[in-house]
Parts: sequence; structure tokens; C-alpha cells
Amino acid sequence: MIDRVVNYEEGKTLTAIKNVSINEPQFTGHFPNMPVFPGVLILEAMAQATGLLAFKTFGAPKENELYYFASIDNAKFRKPVMPGDQLVLEVEFLKERRGIAMFNGVAKVDGDVVCSAELKCARREFS
Repeated sequence: MIDRVVNYEEGKTLTAIKNVSINEPQFTGHFPNMPVFPGVLILEAMAQATGLLAFKTFGAPKENELYYFASIDNAKFRKPVMPGDQLVLEVEFLKERRGIAMFNGVAKVDGDVVCSAELKCARREFS
């Protein structure tokens, strides 16, 4: 879903781009005569950017380790995203505690915040 990473500050932040195209399948029915990029897909793009930052920060998981998306909290949608918009996804690493990493995420279009959320990723070893 993410088109490219445009900025990365080691262990701190990552900025990625998602170009929203009318050719994407969700616009078939969301919504007829008024295409709007679904909020859940904005969160998915933000989660992907978070995953990239987490992977770059903590490295590849070990063979017996799983790194997974754990939660989204306080998601807020401020403006609709339309075909032709470019989503700029900015995620920031906050801290890690007991294998759970916490991040802040913001999605912007033309400099305006369209969505914000708190995201968590977890790392667990399995035997």
C-alpha cells in the first residue's frame, strides 16, 4: 500500500507516501458518486509505516520470534481523503516496554492532518 519512504531518522521517525488513485478497488462502492478513501485504509497505511519504523529500529525478528501489530488507540479522522490526494504518513517511535513498542502516527494531505492515532507493536518469542 505505501508507495515509498521519503524520510527516516534512525530509531525516531519515518515518513512515507501513499498516492491515492481512483483506480483502486475500494472506490467501486465507497461511495457511489462521491469516492472517499476508507478510514480503515488510512490506518492500514499508517500501520505499515509503523511496521517499517519498528523493523528498522529493532531489526529483523529471530527465527522463533514474531513481531505483530498489537493495537490502535485514539484514532481520529478530521477530513476525508479523496482520489488524487497524496497521503503523507509520519510515524514517531515513543518507547518500548516489555516487548511492546509505542508509536504516534499522523496522516496529512497538503499539510493538513486528516488522521491521527497511537499505535502499538509487540514482539514475542515462541518455542
